[in-house]
Amino acid sequence: MYRIGEFAQRIGRSPSTVRRWEREGRIEARRTASGQRYFTDADVRRVLQPGFEESARKTVVYCRVSSPGQRGDLASQVEAMEEFCRGRGLAVDEWVREVGGGMNLQRKKFLAVMDAIERGEVGTLVIAHKDRLARFGFEYLEHVAGKNGCEIIVANQESLSPQAEMVQDLLAIVHTFSCRLYGLRRYEKTLKDELAGGGR
Repeated sequence: MYRIGEFAQRIGRSPSTVRRWEREGRIEARRTASGQRYFTDADVRRVLQPGFEESARKTVVYCRVSSPGQRGDLASQVEAMEEFCRGRGLAVDEWVREVGGGMNLQRKKFLAVMDAIERGEVGTLVIAHKDRLARFGFEYLEHVAGKNGCEIIVANQESLSPQAEMVQDLLAIVHTFSCRLYGLRRYEKTLKDELAGGGR
């Protein structure tokens, strides 16, 4: 008999993953007379069988736009991804919508998705374009996902010419730094106002 923490350790997963599998009906805990949840060696063998891990993983669709003014584009992106998933016969467990720049790798929902991948909870991640996940470093993110048993499906595989790709990358860089510069200018004006007010 294994309590949930012991069972999770035996199968190399976290207790939260075991609880999620229970909610999804993929595994069923037994109960003692006092109501204590427990698992057995048979449960360990079942979970460690080839194929169980893949069937227990989620399919997640991640959609992103860069700014709040593009929320209409976000809705269109979600709609296009719904059609894509229906066409591929993909049953989606979770939809993630985020507003944030592609060069910002500290986006809250993006990090949550990557954390879930590293915990082995995501079997398939679907995105519209590579740059929806990140403007740079997609190949590394794909490598991390693959090491954790997650396949990234890119709906639009249209490749740009090297020149067009470079132009898009440069525009993204200019946009990011212009936003930072604008933020610094606002901060500079506020600071000057504060100093002017304090000198009175």
